[in-house]
Parts: sequence; structure tokens; C-alpha cells
Amino acid sequence: MEPVRTCIGCRSRAPRASLQRFVARDSELVVDQTATLPGRGAWLHPSIECFQDALRRRAFGRALRVTSPLDAKQLENRLNWLMDN
Repeated sequence: MEPVRTCIGCRSRAPRASLQRFVARDSELVVDQTATLPGRGAWLHPSIECFQDALRRRAFGRALRVTSPLDAKQLENRLNWLMDN
């Protein structure tokens, strides 16, 4: 039985393998490639739509339980690059 997680963008449940995990490091969102970095994680479909929904709803801050603003520029650039390739 594969683990299931909820995307913070679209709020749909999906297998863990189809979602990407993110953590907060020094007020910046960091991609957790191996899903082993310490701390709370937020799961998101690797799509620009889910990313924009999560930003609009301020879901990263709630999911990661941080009160300071998070820099998501690196993440946005990465998702745009994935969509272009």
C-alpha cells in the first residue's frame, strides 16, 4: 500500500510518489528531493497551477507552520523550467 498525501495547492489526495515535498530553510522554500530533510514538509503536485493556488491561499506558511514570509522564487523558477522541458 503506497502512502497518500494531500497537495496543498489543489487539496486533492494523491500517492506520495506523484507529489513533491518542500521544507522551509532560512525563510526560503527548498525542494526535498529525497523526502528526508528534517522538519515539517508540505506536499505539492509539480505543476504551476497547484503552486499558484498554494501561494494565493498562503498554504505554504500554514502547512510548514512558519509566520515569516517565505521566498518561493526558486521554486517558481524550477516549476516553470519543468513545464518548459
